[in-house]
Amino acid sequence: MAPSPKTAALSASRPTTAALSDSQSTPRPGRPPGATSKSSETRERLYRTALAIMAERGFETTTLRDLATAAGSSLGLLYRYFPTKHAIVLSLYDELTARFAEQAGQMPQGSLLSRFVFTVRLSIATIAPHRRLMTSILPALLGSGEDGLFAPATAFSRERVQGAFVRVATEATDVHLHAGAGDQGQALGKLLYLSHLAILLFWLLDRSEQQAATAALLQRTQELGPLSFMLLSLPQVPESLRWMDGLLDSAFFAPASIKKGE
Repeated sequence: MAPSPKTAALSASRPTTAALSDSQSTPRPGRPPGATSKSSETRERLYRTALAIMAERGFETTTLRDLATAAGSSLGLLYRYFPTKHAIVLSLYDELTARFAEQAGQMPQGSLLSRFVFTVRLSIATIAPHRRLMTSILPALLGSGEDGLFAPATAFSRERVQGAFVRVATEATDVHLHAGAGDQGQALGKLLYLSHLAILLFWLLDRSEQQAATAALLQRTQELGPLSFMLLSLPQVPESLRWMDGLLDSAFFAPASIKKGE
């Protein structure tokens, strides 16, 4: 029997199960639902205060209660925006890598070497305002936890930065002279990305005045780079790059279950 017009109207106005599910979905950490201008300002104030306090006192020794007290807010309010210190770190990753990716989009044309040095300098300049904090969370960055450089939770930031180094290799003006073309460009970009991480680590640990040792390292890289990058034109390079790419994937980029042999 066909439903009456009144029954049909009631059915049409009733939300579906899918709609209810969507409306009741769990919000992402650090992003409360229905954010207003005031709530955005509150989040930004809590975020900036947290970064300053963690840089001053150290990441490990600072508690959420410390951060709430410094911000003059309740622990509950802080928890609403940042349920853990890790959520603050992930927000910092997001901010810094988004800024880096935007500026890397203006990378000047040039050789592989010049573009590599430019992009490394840009990465350092982007992180520099937070160098003290990044140094304090270095154990977490290098560890296998959720804040680690190669953790699934930080993949979004890693892919932004790695993508810039793939462009360094594949869009260089001398791409025809080295292994930056085709699929090899992806492998070379990954290798350049990891080389850049090694330089960043050197810079974070550099105790010389104004990190003069890092500046000297980059200068020497520019001077000796042409000779080193000439080796990329050797016929053995493509096969070696594929081997290295597989090695790097298994060491750093494979899921944890694969690394453990599960």
